[in-house]
Amino acid sequence: MAIYLVTWDLNREKLNYAAARARLVGRLDGYDSVKDPGLDSVRWVSTNWTADQVSSDLRGYMDGNDKLIVTKLNRGEHQGWLAKTVWDWINARL
Repeated sequence: MAIYLVTWDLNREKLNYAAARARLVGRLDGYDSVKDPGLDSVRWVSTNWTADQVSSDLRGYMDGNDKLIVTKLNRGEHQGWLAKTVWDWINARL
């Protein structure tokens, strides 16, 4: 399985921002995923899918004004300052 860093920015100007965010987060909850409490629009997901497949899936919950990036993590090629629970989750899967 691969681990992907998924980050997004929904257009806050849309009238249904809260509902749109809830739909996207609900979809992310469907993946084996983890979030850091200090990062509102970031998730790490574990899946057999490619980055393109994850991106295409999530774009179905977004519109043309929203932004998304899906980046694969590689063993030994990532670093940061995150909650210990997030690091434990990532390291258990890489």
